[in-house]
Formats: sequence, C-alpha cells, structure tokens
Amino acid sequence: MNSVEDMGELQHLQTLEGHTDRVWGLAWNPTNTNLLASCSGDKTVRIWEQSFSGSFNCKAVLEETHTRTIRSCAWSPSGKMLATASFDATTAIWEDIGGDFECISTLEGHENEVKCVSWNPSGSLIATCGRDKSVWIWEVEPGNEFECVSVLQGHTQDVKMVQWHPSLDVLFSCSYDNSIKIWAEDGDDDWHCVQTLNEARNGHTSTVWALSFNASGDKMVTCSDDLTIKVWETDSLHAQSGDGFAPWKHLCTISGYHDRTIFSVHWSRDGVIASGAADDAVRLFVENDDVQLDGPMYKLLSKKEKAHGMDVNSIQWSPTEKPLLASASDDGTIKIWKCASTS
Repeated sequence: MNSVEDMGELQHLQTLEGHTDRVWGLAWNPTNTNLLASCSGDKTVRIWEQSFSGSFNCKAVLEETHTRTIRSCAWSPSGKMLATASFDATTAIWEDIGGDFECISTLEGHENEVKCVSWNPSGSLIATCGRDKSVWIWEVEPGNEFECVSVLQGHTQDVKMVQWHPSLDVLFSCSYDNSIKIWAEDGDDDWHCVQTLNEARNGHTSTVWALSFNASGDKMVTCSDDLTIKVWETDSLHAQSGDGFAPWKHLCTISGYHDRTIFSVHWSRDGVIASGAADDAVRLFVENDDVQLDGPMYKLLSKKEKAHGMDVNSIQWSPTEKPLLASASDDGTIKIWKCASTS
C-alpha cells in the first residue's frame, strides 16, 4: 500500500462466535498482537488467538468471577495482565500465568456499574469509571496489590469511558453529561480536572460515548449520541498540569455519516479513524489532503452498511503494521476485517 488512500473497502475475514449475549468491548494485546480479548453480557471474557493460517480461535474463556455484564476489558502495556470492568461494581485483574489466565485481584469501591477500565502508558496506574459519576485512579503496587489513590468527582452523570493519554499520565473521561474532562496530577499527588470540553467549547450536545488518540497523541477523536464525531488537537504534549497545561481545542466536526448513536471510535496507527454505531454500520475516515478553505478536514474512506445485524458497540484496530479491524455487536458476534487495497 502506498498510503491510507489506497486502503479502500473493508473486507470481512471472519466472524467469531461463542458469546451468548451482546459483546460490549474488545482489546488487542499490545505485545502479543495475535491475541484479542472480548467481553460480554454473558459475564465472560473470551481470549481469541490468531493462528499461522490467519484464522482466530477461542483460546480461553474467563468466567465465574463477575456476576453481571462485563462492560470493558483492557490489557496492561506489558500484555501480561487483563483488567475487566463489570456491572457487578467490581474490576477484576487477570494475569497470564503460563498461558492460563487467573484472577489475581478484584478492585472494589464503585457504588454500582463499572463502565470502563484503562491502564496508563507505564502500567503503574489503572483508571475506572462508572454509573456513580465517579472516576477512580488505582496504583499498581508490588505483589499484585492495587490501591485507590484518588476518586475524581466532576461529572454530573454516568461516566461512559476513561482513557489515558498514550504517552502522558493525563486521563480523559467522557460522560452522559455531554462533556469530556481532562485530569492531571499536581505536585502533591492530587488529581484534578484541568479542562472540560463541553458544548460551550464546540463540544458535543449529547452523551459522549468514546474517545481515541492518534499515534502521536496530539489529536483526539470523540463520538456521541448527537450523531457527530469530533476531532480535537493540542499544541504541546510537554506541558501537563497546572499553569503549563496546553489546552485541547476543537479542530473539526464530522457529521452526516451515521443516523443513530455512535458508540465507538478508534484511531489506527496509520491515521484511519473507524467508527461503529447503533445503525449497525462501520465507517472509516481519513484526513483530507485536498482540503480547501472551509472544506471538510476529514473525508469518508469506506463504509460498511450492515457490518452487523445489530448495534456495533466497539471497534478496535490491531496494533500491527497491517492493522486488522475488530468490531463487536449486540448480535453476540465479533467480526474481523481488513482494508482491501483499491489500487
């Protein structure tokens, strides 16, 4: 492929079946890129492994730990641990011990449903968020101990997602209150909100469901119930908290491509934004090199109308050189896609 321009249509490679309820979340292992984790309303996590032939098979089923829906899963940066967030108000930490996954810790504290879990770039911190409107930060300590070091109360509604910046210890959260909040640590180990991106700052006008960063970490994409995708940028990644914090600014809005809630966005390492929505569709967008004054800064690269039989809840690019795209749906399946070259 010469460029992302040549990538073209999404080609369906495989449908992964096994979950008995809707599939909520997906996570590619960052170090063993043949592994994909999925979590479901059936209270299980499945670990899928890609074989030499290219097909994915279920390698493990993690069960009998959570008692309700598992909403989110995230690998540690080392790829050795998997965190799972559940509606049972807990977050479980699983460790890969010789190919078998064992639950080594359970994080408790949220009042009710935990909606999302995320590891910071070094694997020393975990963030969780939930329906109780709070964001928790946990420190990873020796001996598989996890200590809550901060509870962040800033959102006025259910917090849908937490995501650490890919290279900085700065945390982003998005919520049912239509806002994205950015949290940073000051010198006294206190975490506080350094910026709120809301309607007053060209933000979303309804629930913000998800966010993702580009490879360099100076741009962010968000998606919403308002049927738009927004791209944000920052001028400096060196400034973090306090007076030196470089604010994020709205760059552009991508609209008119989904006609129902956009649940998931993910930015590939080579610059393609994928979106999945309640219209059962998947869309791919790329930066528009031919942009004229006041023209669109991002353009549609590809669309798959009936990617699934029901809502697309999660969409994730693999971290490989030729990335695969995984999508998860209310129809209980995961689908693996690749971009077929048009050249």
